[in-house]
Amino acid sequence: MDGQVLRKRQNIFLLLVLLGGISGGRMLSFNGLPATGNVTENSPAHVLVHMFNVTLSPSLSEVVSGYPKIINTNPLTTAFWIVPGDTHTYKVVTTGDPVLDYETMPHSFDLQIYVRDTAGASDLQILTVHITDVNEPPVFHGNLAEQTVMIYILEGNRTPPGVIYQIYAFDPEQSQLTYSSSPVSESFTVSQTGTISSTKVFDYERDPLIYLLNITVTDRLGLSTSRTVGVTIINTNDETPYFTTKERVYRIPEEISPGTVVANVTAKDPDDPDGEGLISRLVYSIRPSNMHFSINPFTGVIYVAMRIDRDAAPLRLHPNISLVIRVEDSPRAGQTNEMEITVIVGDLNDNPPECSFYSFRRQVYETATAGTLLLDLKDDCWDMDVEAPNNEFNFTRLSGLGSNKFTLNSSGSGRIMLISDLDFENPANLAIEEYTLTAVVQDVAWPYYTNNIYIYIRIIPVNEFFPVFTSSSYVFNVSEITQAGSSIGNVNAKDKDLPFTGITYSIVEGGGTLSYTNIFWIDPSEGNLKIIATLDYETKPTYTLTVQASDTEKLATVSVTINVLEVNDEEPVCSANTYSLTIPVDLAVGTNIEGFRLECVDRDSTPRSFRYFINSGNMNNHFTFSPSSGSNISQLILASRFDYDSGLDTIWDYRLRVYITDDNLLSSSNRATALIKTGTVTLSIKVIPKPTTTVTTTPPITLLTRTENVYSESAWYVPFIISVGSMLLLGLLGYLAFLLAKYIRTYCAPKPKEDKRPLMCIFLPIGKKKVKKEVVLEMTKINTVFDGEARDPVTGKMYEFNSKSGARRWKDMNEPAEPGIKDPVEQGISAAPVNSSEGKDKMGNASKQEAGTNGRELAAENNMATKPLKGRAEMSSHDSLKLQKPKDGAGGRGSFSPGRSPVPSPKI
Repeated sequence: MDGQVLRKRQNIFLLLVLLGGISGGRMLSFNGLPATGNVTENSPAHVLVHMFNVTLSPSLSEVVSGYPKIINTNPLTTAFWIVPGDTHTYKVVTTGDPVLDYETMPHSFDLQIYVRDTAGASDLQILTVHITDVNEPPVFHGNLAEQTVMIYILEGNRTPPGVIYQIYAFDPEQSQLTYSSSPVSESFTVSQTGTISSTKVFDYERDPLIYLLNITVTDRLGLSTSRTVGVTIINTNDETPYFTTKERVYRIPEEISPGTVVANVTAKDPDDPDGEGLISRLVYSIRPSNMHFSINPFTGVIYVAMRIDRDAAPLRLHPNISLVIRVEDSPRAGQTNEMEITVIVGDLNDNPPECSFYSFRRQVYETATAGTLLLDLKDDCWDMDVEAPNNEFNFTRLSGLGSNKFTLNSSGSGRIMLISDLDFENPANLAIEEYTLTAVVQDVAWPYYTNNIYIYIRIIPVNEFFPVFTSSSYVFNVSEITQAGSSIGNVNAKDKDLPFTGITYSIVEGGGTLSYTNIFWIDPSEGNLKIIATLDYETKPTYTLTVQASDTEKLATVSVTINVLEVNDEEPVCSANTYSLTIPVDLAVGTNIEGFRLECVDRDSTPRSFRYFINSGNMNNHFTFSPSSGSNISQLILASRFDYDSGLDTIWDYRLRVYITDDNLLSSSNRATALIKTGTVTLSIKVIPKPTTTVTTTPPITLLTRTENVYSESAWYVPFIISVGSMLLLGLLGYLAFLLAKYIRTYCAPKPKEDKRPLMCIFLPIGKKKVKKEVVLEMTKINTVFDGEARDPVTGKMYEFNSKSGARRWKDMNEPAEPGIKDPVEQGISAAPVNSSEGKDKMGNASKQEAGTNGRELAAENNMATKPLKGRAEMSSHDSLKLQKPKDGAGGRGSFSPGRSPVPSPKI
C-alpha cells in the first residue's frame, strides 16, 4: 500500500478514535506518544525500544485487558510488541522474531498503538522506530560456518604444495576482509582471498600428524571471527622396508638334510614402525626362486629345500650360491627392498669346467675380412675345482652349419676367428644371415667333464651398390587432353645389394608450372608415372623431370622427358564476343555493314582453318559473311534487301549468333570424327526505317566501336575497390539525405492538416463602398496545447506557440491574442445575420473609435476557428486569419500568416 494512502487512513482512523474518545466528555490519551524510538540491529528479544504512559479520565475507568496494543505497522512486521510496566506504564520491546537486520530489512517502522478503557474511550498514536546499523563481525559460509573443518592430506608427492582449502566468508557491511592464521606455521599460508595453501610435501614419518590452524577473518573496522581448520596427514605406503639382519654369508656342507635352517632374515617397515600391520605386512621371498632353498614368507627363515649336490647344475658353476631375498610391504605393488646373501657349499673335487654364459650372440658385417676375431671364450669360463689339473680345461670341436668359415685357435684358448668372406653377393656363399656354432669346453683331466657352448653369429648386410636405372633416360609422349590421374609410363631401377630391401621413387625436380607446383606424380614403390593436373600444349609442350631412386642410403637419378602432343582443344577467339550495329533499310545488297569485320585467332589452328556461319537469328537470310572460310578475317555483308512493305520482313532488331569453327581444312568425312572447337560471337543489328541523313557519293565514315570485357585474376582489387567505394558513396548520400530531412523538419514547420470544421469568414468593406452581401459568423472553440514561448519582435510581448501546428497566443492568458476580437462564446454569439447598412455602420464606427486598439488589429486566435457561410473572407489555417478582396472590390487587406508575429492590420 502506498505510504501517503496509509497515512491518510491512519489520520482518518485517529480522528475517529479522537472523536470517539472525547464523545460524552470522556478523555483517554497517551503520554509519550507520538514519539520516535531507536533500536540497534540484531537486538535480542525484550530490548526496550520506547516507554509511554496512558492517562485515564475519569479515574474510575481502566484500560481494557490486552490494550494498548499494536494494531498495524508500516511496513508490516512482528518484531515489536508491548509489555506492561508500572501502573499505566507500558514498554515497546523487541520480540526477537524476526531478527532486525539493517542490511536486509527496512530502516524505519511506524507502529500504530491503540488503547481503550472500560469507559469506552480510545486513543491511537504513532511510534516511529528507527533501526540503527551496527558493525557486525564477518560471517563464515559453508562447512566452516557450523563446525571445525578437517582436511586430510596424503603424505608424499601425491599431494604437492598448493591450495588445499578455500575459505568462504562475508561481511554484512560489505567491508573488505583480511584473513590470517595462528599460530604462524611454515607449512601453511593463508592468502588475502581466503585460500589455505600447503608449502611443502609432508612426510608422515617425520612431520606432525595433525596441524590445527586458527583461521581469523577481520573486517575493515577490526571486528573478527575465528574458526579452527584441522589438517591431518594421511599415512601412505611410501617408505621402503629395510633389513635388520647384518650377516650376508652362510656356510653349509653339501649333502645337508632338507629342512635344515640356513639363515633367519629380518626386516622392518618405516610405514609401520610398531609392527601393528595397519599399513603393511612384510612378505619375504627369494627372487628368482632357488630349487635348493626355501624361505618362510612371514618369518624370513631360510631352510634347505632339497638335497644339495655340487656335481649337478647349477652348483657346477661355483660353490657359492647367491640368494636375492626380497621383502615387500604389501601383497601387490608395494614398496620392496632386496638383499643378497651367499651360501657357500663345501664341495668335492668332481666339478666340470663352467662358463658364465653358454650361449653367445655376435654380429659381423658381410664385408669383414679373414682373420677377424669374433669371440674369446676363455675369460667367460672357469672350473670350480681347487687343485690342478682338475681346474684346467680347453675348447675343442667347433661344429655347426657354416663352421668351415670359422675356427677355434689351436692352442685351446677359446678364440673364435673368421677364416672366409661372408659377402651376400658372392655366388659361392649360401647367403646365410645367421650361423649357429657349437664349441665344447672340456677338462684336461679324467673323467674329462664337458659342457657345450652355443655361438650365434648374425651377418649384417652392407649397402654396397647404388641403384641403377634400366635406361639412361626416359621419354614419354602424352596427349594434352589426357585426363588427370592417367598413367603415362614406368621407370625402373635395379639394386645388386642382397638381400633386396626395395627402392623408393620420387620426383625431385621439374614438373611444375606457374599454375601448378606439380603436374606429375610417381608411385614411390612401383615407379609408375601419372599426371595429376591438366596438360596444355600451347602453354608448355615439354616437361623435363628428374626422378630419384633411393634404397634408404644410396641415391640415383634419371632424366625423364615428357612430350605433350598437340590436340585441337583451343576454340577460336574473336576480338570481342558482342557487337551492336545499325543499318538503313535501303542499304544496297553486297555492302559491308558499317565496315564491320571479325578478326579471330586460334592458338592451335592456322587462319585458313576458320569457317564462319550464322547459326540463329538470320531471318530471311539477309546477312552473310565474306569470306565464309579460309581466313581469320571476315566481313559482314548484306545478302538480300529488306521488304517490310509486303510483309515479308517484320523484324527490325536482329540478334545474330555467329559460329566460328576451326575445321575448314578438314574434309566433310573427317569432320564427323575430328575434334572441332567453336567460337561464338553475338551481333545485335538494328534496321533504321528512314535514314536521317542523305547518302552521298562520298564514302561514308563508319565508326566501329568494339567492346571487350576481359577480367584478369591478378586485378582482383579493381572490383573490390569499386564495390567498397560505391558502398561508401551510398552511405554518404544517405547520411546527407538524413541531415537534410532533419533540417527541414526542424526549421520548416509542416503544413497543418486541413481543418474540415467550419471556419470564420469575415467580410470587411473598404472605404465608403457599400457592401450588399451578407456575412454570417460562426465560431468554434478549439483547444490547443502550447509547448513553447518566444518574444514578439514588434510589440515586445511574450507569446506562447505550438511547435507542431504553429498556433500562437499571448502569454498572459487574460489578454486575448487579438485585442479587437472577443471570444464569441463569452459574448454568447453563435450566428448573426448582418445587412449592408448595419455592417457599414458597425465597421465605420469601429474604424473611427478603435483605430490602433480595438478596431483593425486582427490576430489569429489559437483556439478559434471560423467557418465561412457567405462572402469571400477565408482563414488560411487554424491559427491565422487572411483577408481577401471579394470579386466586387470589397474586402479586407490585412493578413496574419503562421510563423510571423501578429501585427496590426492596415486601416480600412
